[in-house]
Amino acid sequence: MTRKRPDRKPDLSGLLGEGLGELKNRAPTAAAQVLPVASLRPGTQQPRRAFDDPALQALAASIQAEGILQPLLVRPVRGGHEIVAGERRWRAAQLAGLAEVPVFIRELDDRQALAAGLVENLQRQDLNVIDEVDAKLGLVALTLGLEQHDARGRIMQLLREEPGADHAALDALFAGLGEGWQGFAKNKLRVLNWPPALVDALRAGLPHTVAAVIAGAPETEHPRLIAVAEGGATRAELREEVARLTAPAPKATVPRAELAGRRLTSRRFMANLGADERKAVERWLAKMPAALAADE
Repeated sequence: MTRKRPDRKPDLSGLLGEGLGELKNRAPTAAAQVLPVASLRPGTQQPRRAFDDPALQALAASIQAEGILQPLLVRPVRGGHEIVAGERRWRAAQLAGLAEVPVFIRELDDRQALAAGLVENLQRQDLNVIDEVDAKLGLVALTLGLEQHDARGRIMQLLREEPGADHAALDALFAGLGEGWQGFAKNKLRVLNWPPALVDALRAGLPHTVAAVIAGAPETEHPRLIAVAEGGATRAELREEVARLTAPAPKATVPRAELAGRRLTSRRFMANLGADERKAVERWLAKMPAALAADE
């Protein structure tokens, strides 16, 4: 069933071309303000799925020592303010015991908030390829006016279509992301088809280039190869092991005696022999060892 696209497409040029820094500077109040931690709540448009506990603890320690260096981006909502970008800093601030945090306040609708959250998510230092793919698909959905679960299929369709308005829109979008959308579609989208064990390993920090090597092995071997990779194996060593696992099995060699027996008992084979070939076979049989010539 074809889904109806939303009537309005958000303008992401400011968010993608200028980045979050410029987004904050264009806020109604450019200077950062301070709000109580308790007055903030996680954003409903937050694209990030998981927050690593050890990393949060490390950030909390850094905040205790130096404070929050980058204010959060929030928007006013009923009963307080909703975090658009910076939920990780907010969580770490609570662990650090802070009562207040610096924020930029800006009026944003749901689509603008989602776009800002996606852009900030792509700027994370610990970004893994799964979260990167999810964030970029979210931006594709916003740019083309689609539901996110339809974005992947639309990108793959565009690879096969003649250039048009959607192609131009994606060209502009991905220019701000530092890559081409065609390369993204061909190289990174495929990770969504990988088996769960490999996807989980990517989320846990396995490099994409290493996972791509393991993906070529039988799925039953993935857990072992992931463990080998995490143990320090190089990509060259992994390629060698995958090549060994995927090498075709050698053809079984039929013993010469068995092959000769098959041919001698084949009526078609014997009928196709020329006169000289038949005489040669008769001479060879005449020299047959007694053990083979004896009747049972």
